[in-house]
Amino acid sequence: MKTATRKTLTWALTLVLCSAFMAVHVQAASKISAQEARQIAEDVYIFGYPLITMDMTRGVMTNVSEPKGTRAPMGHLLRVREYPAATFRKVTSPNADTLYTTAWIDVGKEPWVLNLPDANDRYSLFPILDGWTNVLQAPGKRTTGTGPQTYAITGPGWQGTLPEGVKKYTSPTSMVWLLGRIYCTGTPEDYAAVHKMQDAISIVPLSSYGKSYTPPAGKVDPGINMKMSVRDQVNALSSADYFNRLAMLMKNNPPAREDAPMLEKMARLGIVPGQTFDQDTLDPAVIKALRDVPKSAFGKIMAHLKSAGRIDNGWTFTTDTGLYGTQYLQRALITAIGLGANRPQDAVYPTTKTDKEGKPYTGANKYVMHFNKGEMPPVNGFWSLTMYNAEYFFVANPLNRYTLSARNHLKENADGSVDLYLQNENPGPEKESNWLPAPAGKFIPMLRLYWPKETSPSIIDGTWKIPAVHKVK
Repeated sequence: MKTATRKTLTWALTLVLCSAFMAVHVQAASKISAQEARQIAEDVYIFGYPLITMDMTRGVMTNVSEPKGTRAPMGHLLRVREYPAATFRKVTSPNADTLYTTAWIDVGKEPWVLNLPDANDRYSLFPILDGWTNVLQAPGKRTTGTGPQTYAITGPGWQGTLPEGVKKYTSPTSMVWLLGRIYCTGTPEDYAAVHKMQDAISIVPLSSYGKSYTPPAGKVDPGINMKMSVRDQVNALSSADYFNRLAMLMKNNPPAREDAPMLEKMARLGIVPGQTFDQDTLDPAVIKALRDVPKSAFGKIMAHLKSAGRIDNGWTFTTDTGLYGTQYLQRALITAIGLGANRPQDAVYPTTKTDKEGKPYTGANKYVMHFNKGEMPPVNGFWSLTMYNAEYFFVANPLNRYTLSARNHLKENADGSVDLYLQNENPGPEKESNWLPAPAGKFIPMLRLYWPKETSPSIIDGTWKIPAVHKVK
């Protein structure tokens, strides 16, 4: 979806659409059959899943008075200072390649100004996501280089003048998530260098730009569930609560122009952006038909996993992320399994659960991933292979090594090829540089390709194939 298209759906247009649908929805809803209502409700559920998940994620991640751990109040920068240890259990599929610098902001009232310092040629990526999980912009080494940069993130319908030297990025929604990543080797010296860069990053309201600014302390909402996972919280919503929440969120996070057919479907059920959804106005048979929609619709979302991407030698991945248009099912699935996904030009994340023979990985066996000479992952940024246990967490090991990448100074074979060893046992000093320690039980490897090449050979166009992982006989 082009950002320009989303920009054109201003507040005024949203109100016009709402008024038009409001005039007909009561009559339409009274005539709808229970079967048709259920089908429409499932479509609307899938359509709204990203916006509701983003809002709940924002609520949980910002429900603190000051930055701490993996949370920070609205308008505060959260600077993650080190990679998680094997004991970390707050987020699945943790990363040991880049340190995060993130922020949740509300650009509905005024723009916010993001300042990025000189990265000195270091790889960094600062994707900016709207409320529907689209990556509206992705400043960083690939797109804008590594020099100092300043951007103003403006909200829907904002009209105004920006200071000289500040580039405008328009968000179609008031809700915005900055999800910055900075490459770091993890050594004490490199941690210090990245920390210095993180400290120089700032994000402030436009009214405070160029002035001394301290973000206000956050207000803790005791009504937000801080223990249950966001996915479980979303799935626990009743149909009535889900659709009412969606309608209210769409007031400040309007849909795109191309979403108009979906708005018409919503109106058939009496769901109108910015208006309270009252399920009791529907026919009792329709209300009954909607009762199990959260379960059935989420089932459809997860079932899409089988057709959402590609499979290469047992590796599953997708290059359809970051920008979705009207691919609502794809957007909902990526939200469910990989919220905050980048555009494929910035990162691709293949995962494998079975070896070349189609059998699950276990530490009881030894495995080899073989790269022929000149066929290492083709990237302009960097690549890594990460080891997870069956629950997608890091694996404790004597080397405290959770990933393998070029920074491990991988040893080549005599013919220039490279073998990576995935096993529980240390393969010995001659192979240790290429060893990715595995748990004694089941495990899952994940390959990360940052800034993958777009010309052949490329994982994006399918001209580069990921090698299969072989069990050693």
